[in-house]
Amino acid sequence: MSFTAFRAPLRRQALSASFRRAELRTSSFRKYSTEAPPAAKSNTGLYVGLGAVVLGGGIAYYLYDSSSDTAKTTSTVLKSAAQSAKVATNFVPTKEDYQKVYNRIAEVIDDAGDYDNGSFGPVVLRLAWHASGTYDKATGTGGSNYATMRFHPEALHGANAGLHVARELMEKIKQEFSWISYGDLWTLAGVAAVQEMAGPKVPWRPGRIDGFESHVPPDGRLPDASQGAPHIRDIFYRMGFDDQEIVALCGAHALGRCHTDRSGFDGPWTFSPTMFTNDYYKLLFDEKWVWRKWNGPKQLEDKKTKTLMMLPTDYVLTQDKSFKKYAKAYADDVDLFFKDFSAAFAKLLELGVPTQQFVASEAWIMQTVDDQKS
Repeated sequence: MSFTAFRAPLRRQALSASFRRAELRTSSFRKYSTEAPPAAKSNTGLYVGLGAVVLGGGIAYYLYDSSSDTAKTTSTVLKSAAQSAKVATNFVPTKEDYQKVYNRIAEVIDDAGDYDNGSFGPVVLRLAWHASGTYDKATGTGGSNYATMRFHPEALHGANAGLHVARELMEKIKQEFSWISYGDLWTLAGVAAVQEMAGPKVPWRPGRIDGFESHVPPDGRLPDASQGAPHIRDIFYRMGFDDQEIVALCGAHALGRCHTDRSGFDGPWTFSPTMFTNDYYKLLFDEKWVWRKWNGPKQLEDKKTKTLMMLPTDYVLTQDKSFKKYAKAYADDVDLFFKDFSAAFAKLLELGVPTQQFVASEAWIMQTVDDQKS
């Protein structure tokens, strides 16, 4: 599905009646498929040799910022060489090092200025979701392991429109903590977004590595918001989720909003789109939803205020018997929703990562900024 935005006062916003809007966009209009390009012949030996000499952040940033996917492949090898060099000098990141990255993420996403409603949280969450939700359990391809959205084939997939905002934001942090992989950075940012928006604690552990353009998964693996229950099940079952986990993950639509220049859809799902709550489910059942009359794609709006929206894939949760059972349970019990969302989201973020790559046998709980103050 898709996700987007929040701010520093966020942590204090739990006590405030004033909520800012953000984005949490759902993929749509993807009726085409782009196969991953074949692996190109590599000058890896040369690049690694260069990496042993050139470890400067300036060159790394130039390569990342370049529109050339070859440059990004080179950048990946250079950064891998840089990380290897740090290990050789006995630099092995600890949980405390990752906590520092988490804290910096929390600062950066809060400093959103006029972006949406002053918050980058949901768009960062959406990046983590889309970077992980391409997994195919049958082939073992896709998922968060290689951070392949760095390359144009995946960055230009229709479902990822607008995510350059989050990637560029995370690139600033990458320059400060060059040792962390993009996959670990993006997924840790998703955890920070949920937790700093007053959501549940999400278990997380590092171990993802940066891949190459040849690892890019084909387009069409993320949900299409214009579809119904069969499509939703096809997408999520392919990743290894069941109906309960599907409904729990849909609850992230409590955050953010859709943008017409990205998904084509428009509006927030809830009245408090920068606070992680179970309002998404409550509103699905408590409000009267009607089809919006406009020139955009088919979506629903609440009859009372006409300021909220639901996508066809959202409304399905009230119509499908199995989905409805879980959605109603989450509407009635926020603690149950938080527990189930945390488990499902943690699972999503680890899709495609070989177990032996993780640096810890058990996932960590990263402390929120407020936790560290108490």
